[in-house]
Amino acid sequence: MKDEISKTNKRVVTVIPGDGIGPECVNAAMQIINAAGVNIEWEERHAGARVFKQGITSGVPADTIESIKKTRVVLKGPLETPVGFGQKSANVTLRKLFETYANIRPVREFAGVTTPYSGRGTDLVIVRENVEDLYAGIEHMQTPGVAQCLKLISRKGCEKIVRTAFEFARAEGRKTVACATKANIMKLTEGLLKKTFEEIAPEYPDIESWHVIIDNCAHQLVKKPEQYDVIVTTNMNGDIISDLTSGLVGGLGFAPTANLGNEVAIFEAVHGSAPKYAGEDVINPTAVILSGVMMLRHIEEFDAANLIENAVMVTIEEGKAATGDVVGYDKGTSTSVYTKTIIENLGRKPSKFQTRDYRPIKLPKISDEPVFVTAKSRRVIGADIFVEWPKNPEALGQSLDKIAETSDFRLKMISNRGTKVYPAGDAFPDCVDHFRCRFVLRDANADASSQQIMDLLARISASHTWMHVEKLQEIDGQPGYTMAQGED
Repeated sequence: MKDEISKTNKRVVTVIPGDGIGPECVNAAMQIINAAGVNIEWEERHAGARVFKQGITSGVPADTIESIKKTRVVLKGPLETPVGFGQKSANVTLRKLFETYANIRPVREFAGVTTPYSGRGTDLVIVRENVEDLYAGIEHMQTPGVAQCLKLISRKGCEKIVRTAFEFARAEGRKTVACATKANIMKLTEGLLKKTFEEIAPEYPDIESWHVIIDNCAHQLVKKPEQYDVIVTTNMNGDIISDLTSGLVGGLGFAPTANLGNEVAIFEAVHGSAPKYAGEDVINPTAVILSGVMMLRHIEEFDAANLIENAVMVTIEEGKAATGDVVGYDKGTSTSVYTKTIIENLGRKPSKFQTRDYRPIKLPKISDEPVFVTAKSRRVIGADIFVEWPKNPEALGQSLDKIAETSDFRLKMISNRGTKVYPAGDAFPDCVDHFRCRFVLRDANADASSQQIMDLLARISASHTWMHVEKLQEIDGQPGYTMAQGED
């Protein structure tokens, strides 16, 4: 796809004003970009609350989608996700539609914004996988009282985000990349990111790399944030710690974001639409302005990006146009005056901030084939069958033992919320009505067929209610499943 150029020879960018305070913030960013002399033509489109109210359940109309397909670059204000109508958030819809798999959240200390961390030199970037993990949004009620959400982590998704993190570090001249996961508990899903990271890191010998458990990472971010440069992590972990890091430098009003994909890039603030302040001319537009700076670097308008970033930093450093979120809304500078002051400061450089020597980021080019990993060997050794059961696990186990005694399978164990409860062990579980029943082939060297598992299901269905089935696979000789707590 080629960059969209208008008839006036300007780069066309889709602009989505957003909801609540969004239009004011986006207008401020556009004014400043225009004042910097950037050759951009804005193509306004809409998404979010006003679209939901039109009955478009995705929150993103067709003309917005077509505009983004054409321009490939979006500057967007915050979108409201109304409660009670519509489906997933329009923000998530846009990210998924255009496979913007990398969420980039830079955090840097602002001279002039006093926080408990002032003077510490906080200057880091969260690189968050942006389309899979729990945020795939695949949820089911298993029983009336038990809900399930599928945590999907792919090797392809891990490779894309890991390579993006290293390439981003190179583009900004950064020296370290840390990978933050919960691989000590979720050894297959979170562990896949850790494994991928450790396999790819040697390809970047110029960058120091290490792994950190995500909860320790959060602890260390509060204790000593200056030790981090780039942190790459999974979707939900990244969502949480990126907001944490924003708090280190003054809050979400100072937090720009880029959502990068191989075809489309979306730049936005991550703060909400704050409808109570809409139209009041009191909101801090810095996050959207700096998102615009990230956008300019993406389209390789480096000089204009540096010009605007320096003007923002001068304005904040001098404290002459402090917004209400910093000094209180009763005495803060208005959005319009703040914007005007930044424009007046174009061409000036701050004394306490140094612009980095940015280079274009090289996004990874990875096969778009669905099969990304091919196993040398695979074998199905059994199945986990999830059963709804209102009584104690002992009675369920005895019933399933009897059902399976003339089948190709034996009941190995039953667990409840991850803890083995049959055969009874040392645990004192408080069970719910959702039991994982693990069946394995009697012949330890055989390969279970789908028909064999279906025959087992038919036997169980005659007297029990089941919700879903997971095949137990060995992949390249290694178990493709985890053990229950207490299982041997």
